[in-house]
Amino acid sequence: MDNNSKKYPYSLDLASSFIAMALLLAFMYVTQSVLVPLLFSILISISLFPLARFLERLRLGKAFAAILSVLIAIAIIWALGWFIVHQSIIIGKDASAITAKVMSVLERAQAWVEQSFGIERTEIMDQLRDQGNKLASNAGSVITATFGSIGNMVAGVILVPLFSFFLLYYRDFFREFFFRAFKSVPHTKVDTTLNKIYDVVQSYLLGLITVMGIVAVLNTVGLMAMGIDYAWFFGTLASLLMLLPYIGIAIGSILPALFALAVKDSAWYAVGVIAWFQVVQFLEGNIITPNIVGSKVSINPLMAIIAILLGGMLFGLSGLILALPLTATIKVLFDAIPSMEAFGFLIGEPEKEHLKRNSTQVLLMKWGIVRKPKSSKKVEVEMEVDTETVPETVTMKYKEIHESEELPKGDDDVDANSKS
Repeated sequence: MDNNSKKYPYSLDLASSFIAMALLLAFMYVTQSVLVPLLFSILISISLFPLARFLERLRLGKAFAAILSVLIAIAIIWALGWFIVHQSIIIGKDASAITAKVMSVLERAQAWVEQSFGIERTEIMDQLRDQGNKLASNAGSVITATFGSIGNMVAGVILVPLFSFFLLYYRDFFREFFFRAFKSVPHTKVDTTLNKIYDVVQSYLLGLITVMGIVAVLNTVGLMAMGIDYAWFFGTLASLLMLLPYIGIAIGSILPALFALAVKDSAWYAVGVIAWFQVVQFLEGNIITPNIVGSKVSINPLMAIIAILLGGMLFGLSGLILALPLTATIKVLFDAIPSMEAFGFLIGEPEKEHLKRNSTQVLLMKWGIVRKPKSSKKVEVEMEVDTETVPETVTMKYKEIHESEELPKGDDDVDANSKS
């Protein structure tokens, strides 16, 4: 780069970065109807890139490989959708029996409340009626939002496959765009940053798909062991809800728990379902995901939760799904921008030295705020030289008469003989 280029203060670079980020967020909010399908298309195209490259090696042509990859993705998503809908229809055939069971459970619950707290059943029904009236008063806004979501869903069904095809087909064209857009940055750094974004997002997506498959099997095995009907349906549905990080499995455990409460004679089945799903969630968060995804997607849990909340505020349900891959991408970009490097560090996971018992002292010494403690050990030395023997022998004795409390203690007396 040119040595005569102006160097601005760090505070000015930081302020300009924050202003640019705020403007970008405002732009994303205004254009979300187009931007959300585009972001999903980017994620899907990154997931399909290995398949498209494999098909290209078979000399199928770049365009045909991109089309075939998108069609395979559509077939897989359609198969999952058909499975969920088909199982829902089958469960719906038993709706009358399930409804009767639920009503009997509600009757027992009302009797228990009346006996334990002295609340009349009429009061309970009045409260339920009031809540129903409140829900009915908001029905118009709920219906409007629902149809709006359906409209966005239909638009996504059309736009996402189209965007995914062009992103796969024009990928080298887009890469050259970044080289042209950041001419002042070394091209090797631009290429490295793009490759790192690809690695991080692909690791997250492929890892998520693998983890969802494992969790679906674990959920299903647990439900089968408890004798819950439609175990594959509830287990797969709960695993698909993992697209909502941290809360997906918890939400997915509610439906089978309610189903178990409705069809089983004991409420302990519902408790067992919730308990097993929590065990699966613990295994997923502490063993399965860390070993499959690895350290490439390094986002600390606090920043991940904040990102999910902000994503929900920005894009709604789609924002909850897009939050983590977008945050991982933002971290890679922050690490590549000197003025934002500290914020990339903030998003990442803490190192082991930050979690130790004496981490504060180590941190202060690392940044030169506190000097490293010096040894205050004093040594008394006695030397005896015997000149009569051949060869001459020198005997040295030393004794530690004071030791620092911050350093490990040694032996009190040490004898060493050396020949000269």
